[in-house]
Amino acid sequence: MVGQGTAKSDISFAGTFASSAFAACFAEICTIPLDTAKVRLQLQKKAVAGEALPKYKGMLGTVGTIAREEGLASLWKGIVPGLHRQFLFGGLRIGLYEPVRNFYVGKDHVGDVPLSKKILAGITTGALGIMIANPTDLVKVRLQSEGKLPPGVPRRYSGAVSAYSTIVRQEGVKALWTGLGPNVARNAIINAAELASYDQVKETILKIPGFTDNVVTHILSGLGAGFFAVCIGSPVDVVKSRMMGDSAYKSTLDCFVKTLKNDGPLAFYKGFIPNFGRLGSWNVLMFLTLEQAKKFVRSLESS
Repeated sequence: MVGQGTAKSDISFAGTFASSAFAACFAEICTIPLDTAKVRLQLQKKAVAGEALPKYKGMLGTVGTIAREEGLASLWKGIVPGLHRQFLFGGLRIGLYEPVRNFYVGKDHVGDVPLSKKILAGITTGALGIMIANPTDLVKVRLQSEGKLPPGVPRRYSGAVSAYSTIVRQEGVKALWTGLGPNVARNAIINAAELASYDQVKETILKIPGFTDNVVTHILSGLGAGFFAVCIGSPVDVVKSRMMGDSAYKSTLDCFVKTLKNDGPLAFYKGFIPNFGRLGSWNVLMFLTLEQAKKFVRSLESS
């Protein structure tokens, strides 16, 4: 289990993958409205003289505007590819974290795992997982950004399956891996921040007298994981969303330079509050569910 040194896992990899995939999907369903708000805020360009003020303001304001103008269902736009993504990416990045972490420290290691090895394991599993799951991430962002089109403008995609097939037909199979560079960077960094910080915070909390491996510890560790992930990963997250949602950028560097030039350095932390609201709540829900799912799987496998 995350946060318990290098002891060999007491459940199978299949059980760990299933627990991780289920926990990630459950957290996704609960928090995708915040993710939709985050994507809209990140794609919103800075207002210039003579233009209307930005349409979206703040996390709750953005959620309210989308619900009012497009209907509540629009807040869950992208949930199907979102679940595809979490099943693949969540199952792989979380399920592989413990064995990869233990591989890096070696089978003869005794005591707490060094933070550097936890970070390295998180970077490795995050990068590997998103290389496989990138098409699902692309489709999710495309569907979430669709609602910002003016009324009367036809939508490019009618749903997730339509989006996959339309992208392949019009842009080629390689287009499904659009934004792979910033996506690998983002998810490797955020995965390391989430899993390593959860691991480290939980390990630290359990050394404090009176704390045990319970729900309170899981909530505190999950909040810590979400905060570190947003602080570290927000700039690459903004670049990823802009590249996937807008084809005007030639490369990751081009997107970074244009964003910096046109919108200023603070643009890389655009949507910080909804991003933390999203990742903080996502991590709390995911890790709480993961810990309980692992207990359930453990009881099944030991019976």
